[in-house]
Amino acid sequence: MHTQHNYQLSVKWTGNTGTGTSAYREYERSHVITVQDKPDILASSDPAFRGDKTKHNPEELLLAALSSCHMLSYLHLCAVSGVIVTDYIDHATGIMENTPDGGGHFSEVTLNPIVTVTENSTTEKANELHKKANELCFIASSVNFPVHHHPICRIKGGL
Repeated sequence: MHTQHNYQLSVKWTGNTGTGTSAYREYERSHVITVQDKPDILASSDPAFRGDKTKHNPEELLLAALSSCHMLSYLHLCAVSGVIVTDYIDHATGIMENTPDGGGHFSEVTLNPIVTVTENSTTEKANELHKKANELCFIASSVNFPVHHHPICRIKGGL
């Protein structure tokens, strides 16, 4: 069954300091990401590109999308496979490389999920499900760089 999902949002530049883009250093990279009926996301470019370090940047949002999508796919697989997860945290990292023409691209992302399960007998299955979750993750299936996984599985109440 082929189902199509459509998404909409608005991105509005808020960084005009009075002279627009009259010079590279004359404007802020600030912008607002708006999705109907949801809180706005205040964003900017990475500080390395003259951005506001107090705001989210597109690179962080891509990393967050990969991590979130993987987690949601993984939790679904655990639920239908009898693996009871009580806690999940991921400390994701990504590498972006600049290119000589001023552009850049991500070369890889590594997800480092720490998963807590209720039963010792399910730890092997819990670790195996990360591979399938990566295959099901909509965002991971949409990027052209590798998404690695280094999961740790713990037992609830264990060390």
